[in-house]
Parts: sequence; structure tokens; C-alpha cells
Amino acid sequence: MTKPTEFAISVKSEDPKKKEKPEDGEKDKEEGSSKLLKDVKPKDGGKEEEGEDLSEEDLQLKSELEMLVERLKESNTELYRPALETLRTLIRTSTSSMTSVPKPLKFLRPHYPDLQALYETWPISADKSLFADILSVLAMTYSDTQPRGTLKYRLLSASLRPADSPLADPGTWGHEYVRHLAAELGDEYTLREQEGEDISQQIPGTIEDLRSLAKQCAVFLLGHNAEPDAVDLLEELEIIKDIAQLVDENTYSRVCQYMIRMVNLLPPPDDVSFLNTAHTIYVQHQKFPEALALAIRLGNPQLIREDFNAPGNPLMKRQLAFLLARAQIPLEWLHPPSEDADGDADVEFQEELPEDLLECLSNSRLSTHFREFGKELGVADAKSLEDVYKSHLENTRPGATSNVDSARGNLAGTFVNAFVNAGFGNDKLMVEADEGNSWIYKNKDHGMMSAAASLGLSLLWDTDVGLSHVDKYTYSAEEHIKAGALFATGILNSGVRTEADAALALLGEFTENKSVPLKTSAIMGLGLAYAGSHREDLLSFLLPHVADDSVSMEIASLAALALGFIFVGSENGEVTATILQTFMEKAEHADKSLDEKWARFMALGLGMLYLGLQDASDATIETLKAIEHPISKTAQILVEACSFAGSGNVLKIQAMLHHCDEHIDVTGGDKKEEKNEENEKDESKEKKDDTFQAFAVLAVALIAMGEDIGAEMSLRQFNHLMHYGEPIIRKSVPLAIGLVSTSNPQLPILDTLSKYSHDNDLAVALNAIFAMGLVGAGTNNARLAQMLRQLAGYYYKEPDCLFMVRIAQGLVHMGKGTIGLNPFFSDRSIMSRPAVAGLLATIAAFTDAKGFVLDKYHWMLYFLVTAMYPRFLITLDEELNNIPVTVRVGQAVDVVGQAGKPRTISGFQTHQTPVRMGTTERSELATEEFIPFAHVLEGFVILKKNPGWEKEDKMEV
Repeated sequence: MTKPTEFAISVKSEDPKKKEKPEDGEKDKEEGSSKLLKDVKPKDGGKEEEGEDLSEEDLQLKSELEMLVERLKESNTELYRPALETLRTLIRTSTSSMTSVPKPLKFLRPHYPDLQALYETWPISADKSLFADILSVLAMTYSDTQPRGTLKYRLLSASLRPADSPLADPGTWGHEYVRHLAAELGDEYTLREQEGEDISQQIPGTIEDLRSLAKQCAVFLLGHNAEPDAVDLLEELEIIKDIAQLVDENTYSRVCQYMIRMVNLLPPPDDVSFLNTAHTIYVQHQKFPEALALAIRLGNPQLIREDFNAPGNPLMKRQLAFLLARAQIPLEWLHPPSEDADGDADVEFQEELPEDLLECLSNSRLSTHFREFGKELGVADAKSLEDVYKSHLENTRPGATSNVDSARGNLAGTFVNAFVNAGFGNDKLMVEADEGNSWIYKNKDHGMMSAAASLGLSLLWDTDVGLSHVDKYTYSAEEHIKAGALFATGILNSGVRTEADAALALLGEFTENKSVPLKTSAIMGLGLAYAGSHREDLLSFLLPHVADDSVSMEIASLAALALGFIFVGSENGEVTATILQTFMEKAEHADKSLDEKWARFMALGLGMLYLGLQDASDATIETLKAIEHPISKTAQILVEACSFAGSGNVLKIQAMLHHCDEHIDVTGGDKKEEKNEENEKDESKEKKDDTFQAFAVLAVALIAMGEDIGAEMSLRQFNHLMHYGEPIIRKSVPLAIGLVSTSNPQLPILDTLSKYSHDNDLAVALNAIFAMGLVGAGTNNARLAQMLRQLAGYYYKEPDCLFMVRIAQGLVHMGKGTIGLNPFFSDRSIMSRPAVAGLLATIAAFTDAKGFVLDKYHWMLYFLVTAMYPRFLITLDEELNNIPVTVRVGQAVDVVGQAGKPRTISGFQTHQTPVRMGTTERSELATEEFIPFAHVLEGFVILKKNPGWEKEDKMEV
């Protein structure tokens, strides 16, 4: 044995390092060489000195091992077998402490090269296989100088066995050996993938052998609480699908949780295959809510239909129906596609569904539940504008006269009143006001339209009472009021389905009306009422307007946008073709309408069709590239951004940031002319050409918003863009920040926006104020409310900014703090497509705030309605009636991959349901008395009595 004194004495500090080596194959390369040198240096005096250092047992073990090695070198072949058996037993039974290398491996290490040479001389036999197996274990100590030795001898050993007695499971050599093997398998597979099969002569076995060995290792890892290692190993060898056969009821939930958390960090197409595999596992184990949630994430109608129809328990079906209703999944997806797809089949299907399920699926009780929830929280009474503004706290200078024109102030009041009292149906200005005294008449012209439409927001989701309130205004002689009433009809039907289909019946005819306000409100009303419903029967009302050359760009674009809302994420071929066709024709005729501010909404309508579909949009993007007009670049960015919305795809984010780094000279000056791709001398075209950058900034936010790490990283990029970007980019950054953390007011974000809201460029300040509203939507955040009051004092002479401050105040107190705008639900894992569409459309209007929201089109703020949803947890009994239960609500903690059963929430408070939940909060039942049907306590949750609960209770007494 050749080791120097200083090495033996400093065992305490050195050994732990050696132990870690086998665990990860890469780190040991630096330390390996020095270790060998230390071994080799002192040849003479080493042995005696070290002898003193070893204890009696160690010396005995050492001599025994050396004797066994000598025996293998002798010519007597009969001694081989027992010697190998003894070696194996010694290695396996050496339970040394976890911090140091097992003694036998330590003593046998110097003999490893001799044993290797010896191995080569042996004839093929069962003994040679056993020898290879032992060498495979010893190779762990040589992993730095001879990479993948463990794997090589393991595979050699397996190839030498007779077919009828396969090699013992790798787990018999212990956990460390398996982890070592797993690391080497990954390396070997990657090497083979890169270089093809050329290097296979060094290490025997085909890719199939590697994979079957990986599965053996995975089984061992799964059985020893190392689920993440098993998933990583199979992922490296690209056989993640096979994990479904390896998990059992003890391991599947941890495996699935880990896999689902990894999805955000995987490149496509791995992310989809991970979701599919986790889905398969959940279905195998009868976990339908979890499976359905993944099917919704995948957006796969067939899986959704199978999962919905799988459970036999009617209560479980209702719970799934609530989940589908929250995600606004089209009803048509639930019935098998018939050969002759016509309207009648649809009606028959709705009749087939039991009444109670249809009620859950169509969200029809949302309004009543929401109002009861408001009563429970004590916010049922209507709030007046002053309750929101609290203007006595604003620090306006005494004697300073503000120059707000009263119509502008009243218009702001319209929106604030609508957002704050949304869904309660009892606000003082509109619903409860007397006939002649209504707030509508305190507004001028186009202000009347928004005022009448605010009725829809106040009566949100209340399809019965709501229509009768709105009805009286539909007969008004004043065109704007009538238009507003039509829009209100669309708004209050948003996210709720009724058998009467009132919205279509009332609005359908007005899409052909001569009057522009009536036409636009009917078109957008249909868009909001049927957002995400994919209903083919609406095409005939809207598609003709997109392709019609005789109508203005405004109507064509809004029709395209409405179609985007209705067919969000459906890649509907007819709509796509029509919009592309329109772009092409207009570009060919050099039609000026493409230069209008409205064109962006047509592009956005096209993008929405691909929301969340990833690669499905490639063909459309290629077609757009062929269109020779600046708008095509905007459209490409929008379509691509929508396709990857919420996916966190890093490459796409980088591509979008590249679009932001061009400095485009808007004025059309000669110096920078060369830098631009389009060298038009025409100034108006030149001017148009930088809109795409505004959308590129929003695209970064749209792609990153799905996962926390990406969202955090995007904030740093926004900071850079704010410093170095052109005005168009700076204007969009606050909007992007608002999109990334909607209804999630974290302090750093509030501080950043607060800084931007005092920017010299008023356009930036305006957008920052709106973003503050988005970030705090429905949170009643006191700090934010204080900031906005301070801004109201700061901008008392700027009517535009003051108008925006008021609207932001309305958003922060949305639904009196009960309604949020965050498009992610079910523990922030599922993205609601209609909600993203609504947020995106509103934010797109702010890319040119002067042209839309501050002009006549302030009604675009109502696009937010598709994203508005109450942030409650309501527990229901088996008859779907409210049932109060104690729950703990606290900040959600990520516990995936942690050992044991750690708490999933921190800093919790105990409440009685119904209870309000923040964006980053999670809740769990406080007692075992009830069993929830849902896997995430959020929205409507059906509970059933736990049959074993009372018995335990009596025993305790």
C-alpha cells in the first residue's frame, strides 16, 4: 500500500471530498490527478509508516483483500470463484460511515490497474462476468482518470452472463453505485448522440442496453425516495414516457409534481411530452382533477373529453365541470365530433348532459355565489367614488385650481364606479339611479357609450336581472347610449353561458347596422360575450366585415379582434386565411388603411388564434413574411409572442429582445436611413415602422409571465430597455411590467412603476400609472392606493394623467378587492386563454394611448372583462350549497422534490370559508373532517364528509 504520511494523517479533511466524487462524475476530474500523484510518490518508506496508522481490523481486512487479489493472479482456476465471492461479500458488507470511502474500495484502489490487466487475460466464463461486476464497483474510485469505467464493466459483465441468469440488480451494490451509474449513463448517451455509433467499441452494448440499464437504476431510485434523480435519468436517455410503467401509488405523486415543475425549464418538444407523461400517470391512478388540469394546459380536446367522461362519481364530474368552466373550455370539446357536424348535434348534446352538470359548466351560478361571498366579507354595499378616491387625503395645494373639464372627470368616474362595484349589481350611479337621473346623462357624446356600457360591468355574470336593466337603454334615441347598451349586453354575458343565448339574439342583427358606434359595439359585444367559446355559428356575423373592402379599417380590425377573442387558441383556418388574405390584398393595393392605428388590432386578432399553441403558427408567420409592408413585422411578432405565451421559452425571449435593439430613426432622416431594413423615402411609412418594437417589448412579458424565474429575469431586461431604448420602447416597458405581474403587487415592482410614473415623457408616465392599476388589480393594496393618491395631487393640472390615475384607483379596488385579473389559476399552473386575450387587447390599446383610450375609444378598457374573475375559495356540499369549513390560507411554498411532507404554505391564517385568496396564496383544509374533490383549493370546491372522521373523534373523548 503506497500512501504518504501526511495523506494518512489528514484523513479527516480529505476523505469527505473523496466520498463526494462518485456522486457526480464531472467534479472529480480536477482532483483526480493529484490523488494519483500522491499515491505514486513515496515508494519506499510509505508502507511501514502507514501500517502504524491502521487499526487491527483494518490491517486484517487489508491483508485479506491483498491475499484475495493474489489468489486471482494464481494459475489455479478453481480458486477464482470463491475468491471473487469473498471479495463481493466484503465490498457489500463494508458499511462504512457515509462520509468516507468504504474501506475495501480504499484498499483495493492501488490494485485496480493490475486487476484490469488480469481481467483481459481471462477466458469468457461466468467467473469473468462476476469479476467484471466487481471491477465495475472498483471503477468508481477511478472515475476521474478512466471516465465511464463503472458503466463499461457493468455492461461487459451483463454481456458475459448466460441468457437464463441475468445480472443481479445494480441496487445490490448500494445507492452510491446506482447514482454513479446513472451519471455515467447520461454522459455516455449524450456522447453517442453527438458522435453517432462510432465510439461504441470502447463501451459495449447498444442504446437499447443503456436504456434498459437506466430503467433498472430508475426503479431502484424510485424505491429509495430519489424520484427527481429517476426522472432526470430517464429524461437524459429520452425515455421519459416509460416512467409511467415504473411508478406505483407511493411514488407517482412526487414524480408527477417534479415533472410538472420541470416543464417550464424544458425546451420544446420535451415540455409537451412531460405533460403528456404526467397526464398518463394521473389517469392510471384515477386522479382526474390533476389529469384534467394537465389536459387543459395541453389544450387537447380529446384528452379533455376523455378525462371529463372518465369518472363515474357524479360529484367528481361536477368538480371537473367547475374546472372546465373556470378555464372557459368550449362545450363543443366535450362531445365526440360527429360525422355531420351541424348545429343540431350541438343542441342535442347539451340536452344529453344532466342539468346540474350543464349548470356547473356554464358558470350560471357564479353571480349568486359571488354576491353571497361579498356579503360574507362585508363588502356588499356599493362604494361611492369618494370612497375610492379619498380625495381629502390628497395633498393638493390649497387655492390651486385644477383644470379638469368636468366631462373628463365624470368619464373617469364611470370607469371607477364600474370596476369597483363590478358584479355586485347595486352601484348608486347606474343601476340604482332613477330613470332621468342616471349617470349616463352627466357624460357627453362618446362618454355616454362608456357610461351605458358600465352597466354591463356592474351586473357582470348576472344574465337574468342584468338584461332587464340594460334593456331600457337599448331603445334610447341617443345613438351612443344605444351602442353602450349593446356593449353592456356583451359584457355581462362574458364568461357565462346561457341557454337563451341572449347576446347573440340581441347583438347579431346590429353587426350589419349602418351606424358605426352601433356596429362596433355589437361586434365587440359578441367578442366579449363568447370569448373562448370557439362557436362556428358566429363566423357569419363577423368574418364578412374583415374581408370587406368597403368598410373602414376600424370595423375590419375590430371584427378581426372579436374573432380573435371568440376563437382564441383554436388556429381556426377560416379566420386565419381571411385575415391573411386581407393583409395581402391591402398591401398589394398599397392601401393606406394598413398605416392606420387600427391595423395593430387586426394583427392581434390573428395572434390570438394561436395563443399558447407554440409551433402551430409557423406557417402563418412564413406567410406574413411575404407581405411587403411594415405591419407584417408587427404581425409576425404578435403571432409568435401569442404562440409561446406563458411558456417561458428562452430562445423566443432572446429573439424578441433582438427586435428591441434596433434604433430606428422615426423622422426619416438620411443618416440612419441605411440602418433600416426598409429604405423607403416616404416619411409616413418610415414613421410607422417602429410600432413592432412596442409589441416586441410586450412579447417578452407575454412569454415570460408563466413562470416566476423568467418573470424575474425579464424585469432586469426591462430596466435596461428603459435606460437605452427609443421612446416607443420606453413607452411600452411599464405595460410589459404590468403584464408580467398582473394582480400581484410586489414591492420592487411597485417602486419601479412609481419611478416611471414621474417620468418626463408623459406617455411613459401615463402607461406606468395604468400598469400600477394592473399590478394591483383587485388587491386593495394600501401602499399602492397611497401612491395613486399622491400621483393625483402631482398631476392635478394634467387631465390625461389624472384621468389615468382615477382609472388605476378603480382597478386597484376592483370588485372591492374581490376580483383579480391574473390569467393563471389552479395554483398558477393553468393559463386562461380568454383572460390573456383580454389583457393583451387592453394593453395593445395603450401602445397608442393618445389614439385610443384618451380619444373616443375609452371603452377599450372594458376588454379587461374577460380576465376578471373572483378570487375566492367557496366550499360546497354535495348539493352544491355553501358549507362553511375552516381553512388555512398562507403564502404558497414550492415543496417539489423536498424530503418528507413539508408544509405547502407558510405564515398561514385560519379562516372560515368562503375566503378570499391572493395571487400567490394557497389554502388547505384545517381538519380532516371533509375530503375535497379538487386537487387545488381555489374557486368552487366540492367536499364530501370523511367517513372515518367522527370515529376518531369519539375515541379521543
